[in-house]
Amino acid sequence: MKIEILGTGCSKCKTLIQLAQETVNELGISAEIVKVYNIDEIMKYDVMMTPALAIDKEIKSSGRIPSKDEIKQFEIPIWR
Repeated sequence: MKIEILGTGCSKCKTLIQLAQETVNELGISAEIVKVYNIDEIMKYDVMMTPALAIDKEIKSSGRIPSKDEIKQFEIPIWR
């Protein structure tokens, strides 16, 4: 599984990276967490506001920081 955090490096982006890592650790799953800074790459996702979180190329959250509980509720079959 690949989790991408899309954003230019603001404090909200850094917080989302940390939350994603903590969530992965709590769930005991293996995931690659990647930070995407390049605006051209971010635009490929049609994201209007950052930070955004994508799991396996699908945007799950954009323009805000979801809680760990929200992240755990994203529809990810491997997590269930």
